[in-house]
This record gives sequence, C-alpha cells and structure tokens, in this order.
Amino acid sequence: MKTKISFLLLFTFFLIVFLTFYLGLQKSNIYKPSLKIEKDIPIYKVRTLESSNRINSEEVFKDNRFYLLNIWASWCLPCRDEHEFLIDLSKQKNFEIIGLNYKDNINNAKKFLKELDSPYKLVFLDKDGTVAIEWGAYGVPENFLIYNKKIIKKIIGPIDQVSFLEIKKIIQ
Repeated sequence: MKTKISFLLLFTFFLIVFLTFYLGLQKSNIYKPSLKIEKDIPIYKVRTLESSNRINSEEVFKDNRFYLLNIWASWCLPCRDEHEFLIDLSKQKNFEIIGLNYKDNINNAKKFLKELDSPYKLVFLDKDGTVAIEWGAYGVPENFLIYNKKIIKKIIGPIDQVSFLEIKKIIQ
C-alpha cells in the first residue's frame, strides 16, 4: 500500500512538472515593444557615411513626403536578405530611404553598398548605437516608415514580401 501511494505521488509530481514545462513552451517568448503610432521622429546630429560633416535630422525629413529609415549593418545577414526589397522601394515616387548604419566599420559598410547597390538617399553613421536607441530600435534590421516627421509604422526584422507590399500600399 505504501509503495502504491509513493508511486502515485511520484507520478503526480512528474505529471505536474511535465505540464508546467509543456504549457510554458507553448507561449511565445518573443518580445515586441509597443509603438505609439504618430510618434515624432527623434532629432539628432550625426555624421554621414560619405562626409565627416555632421547633419541635423530635421533637415533631412521633410513634410508631405514618405521616408523609410532602415537600420542596417554590413555584418547583418538579414540586412542582405531585405536589400532587394529596399532597392525596389527606392524606385517609388515621393519616397526616400534613409539608412542608419549601426555599429559598423565604415569601410565594410561602403563595400556592402558598392557590392549590392545603394537604395539610400543618405546614410547616417551610428558607431555606438545611441541613435538607434533614440528611435526605439533594439536590433538590426529595423525599419521606420515616416510621414510628416512622424513614425507611422515600425517593422521589426527584415522587410519581406508581406511588409514590402504593405509599405507600397501605404505610400501610394
């Protein structure tokens, strides 16, 4: 009788542990920060890839125009995957893509753009990652669709066919 009770308690314990782990694995652990739509873009001064002069972001983003701020790096493999979509988007009218090169070697960034072609009107440098933090990014690639100096959409991860079509629909 004692062995049956011990076996039953041990079985119950393992069943509870199994169910706890099983249910825990069913929940997604991917963190997606919330983004308040129509959030103002951050204002900052930063160097560009082609010049040592510092430029103010307010001078770049104009009203009544769509922009896509693409945070990328030459060492980022998903950035290579999304690059063909950025090239296609750069051909849209009344639309400009601004790059933010994240924690990258300048020579590697230039080689990356020479090899794959550049979809960017301008590329900002973010050597230490502080500008990306001001945007609310936590990795590369990330994209921010901007209109009238306000963020209207945030895309976490690389642009794929679905987000590409969504962006095209919004800007038209």
